[in-house]
Amino acid sequence: MKKVAEIIAENLKNMGVRHVFGVPGKAVVPLMLNLEDAGIKFNLARHEGGAGYIASGYSLMNNSIGVAIGTSGPGGTNLLTAAAQAKAWHLPVVFITGQPSVKGIGNPFGQDSTPFGTDLVKMFEPVTKYSARIDRAESFKNHFTHAIKTALFGVKGPVHLSIPADVLLEETESFILEIPNELPHVVATPNMLQKALDCILSAKRPVIILGKGVHSSKAYEEVIRFAETFHIPVMTTPGGKGTFPTTHPLSLDGFGLGGSTKSTEFLKKQCDLMIVLGSKLSDMSFVGIDPSLYPNKVIHFDYDHTFIGKSIPVETHYVLGDLKNNLDCLLASFKGNLKHDTTLLHEHVEMDALNTSSSDRLLAKEVIGAIRKALPEDTVFFGDDGSHSFFAIQNLQLPKPATFYFDDVFGAMGHAIGFSIGAKIGNPDKNIVCLTGDGCFFMHGNEISTAADNHVATKFIVLNNGRLDMVDKGMSKNVGKAVGTLFKNELNVKQFSEAMGALAFRCWTIDELQTALQEALNHSTGPTVIEVMVDQEEIPPTLMRG
Repeated sequence: MKKVAEIIAENLKNMGVRHVFGVPGKAVVPLMLNLEDAGIKFNLARHEGGAGYIASGYSLMNNSIGVAIGTSGPGGTNLLTAAAQAKAWHLPVVFITGQPSVKGIGNPFGQDSTPFGTDLVKMFEPVTKYSARIDRAESFKNHFTHAIKTALFGVKGPVHLSIPADVLLEETESFILEIPNELPHVVATPNMLQKALDCILSAKRPVIILGKGVHSSKAYEEVIRFAETFHIPVMTTPGGKGTFPTTHPLSLDGFGLGGSTKSTEFLKKQCDLMIVLGSKLSDMSFVGIDPSLYPNKVIHFDYDHTFIGKSIPVETHYVLGDLKNNLDCLLASFKGNLKHDTTLLHEHVEMDALNTSSSDRLLAKEVIGAIRKALPEDTVFFGDDGSHSFFAIQNLQLPKPATFYFDDVFGAMGHAIGFSIGAKIGNPDKNIVCLTGDGCFFMHGNEISTAADNHVATKFIVLNNGRLDMVDKGMSKNVGKAVGTLFKNELNVKQFSEAMGALAFRCWTIDELQTALQEALNHSTGPTVIEVMVDQEEIPPTLMRG
């Protein structure tokens, strides 16, 4: 017989978890003590939301369970946004919250998380795959087992367990949850795959659109083989940026917000088949396409059927299941070679002329180019939500896949700050860079202090123009003016970061930026923050979205 808190710690350690993230409180103290006894490091975040983001980045880069811990009441509500972001990324993050006492439910408690106070179980239900409160030690094994398997099996995603302090201290029969090394995958039926193959073979001018699901399934090699086998050009949604090398001969680069002129011009020549791999085709992914450019037919590979057929009202054939396995099976059934019409793929396309800055500040386009020149090809970028990332989506060249992560579904500002810290903790040998803006930094820039305390050498590049740029420009275009988008007191990111213990720079010129990037590459004992002052009037590539 062992205490519930001890059993949790032993199971997490057995699953390979070496770091958990959170903010402590009385209701979760028993768990924290047992995690320390098991050799699992508790990393103190500056906000529970930041802890959830860091746990998510740890899960993504480590390809494992992530764990975020918050106390009852506001500790739990602060984790909600991070849980929603983890769900958008299909990440198996376990969110654990506390509760003062299960035996006293209904009595007046501070930070009550039950239906008598703040019902965290209900609050977490829409943003997780499973949410439950464990009211007695005897039911712990069933709840815990179901939560872990729900997080890992099928479409991965976050789960939530609310465990009162007295239940954490109760004893029950010990167990170690066995998780197979090879997780089960859903694979499409042979008929589904054969129908997809027949459509591909009969198409005259197909195109492939890649989404974030390629990241989720780690199907990078399979996607390249698929495109090369059938000689089909490839474009990426904003969330699909980084799933296919932009330097590949078949790359059309991006489509949707931040998309390339090349991809738009290719679609204007009328594709008869669109092959969608791992994308919901949200409004950010598919904005700007006129119905006259719709293909005759769509093949949609995805794990989730919910949004298939809803963005493009044409004949759609779906292929459900794990993308990596489904592409593998389809390729194994085809032994020939095929070439489709790729006119315009290698033709010269006139690009927009580089604007000149309206001030003494840098253009974001210039900044992205300088970053690419200075950083190694295998640098992994996490793009935060805002204009800064869409400049990167449009202009950043990525010779290698799995080197850019961006969410075009939920889009929580500031999440990439935490994701990049967790990713560096999960894989210390990777060169991790967070691309963010001053608006995002206002929200979760305090997690730089977490990185400094833990000697996490993530590089943060902050494009500062003193406003919520994407909203500012969008409102100005669509309603004629912008309201509530400017910061009257512009953030000094360098000073703020130095106060938290980071090496920091403020750059007004490309030379200053290049020097700062080189210093960042040489700094390995903690975070580096590079603030870049960018033009407030530069138009971001996001105005197609109403």
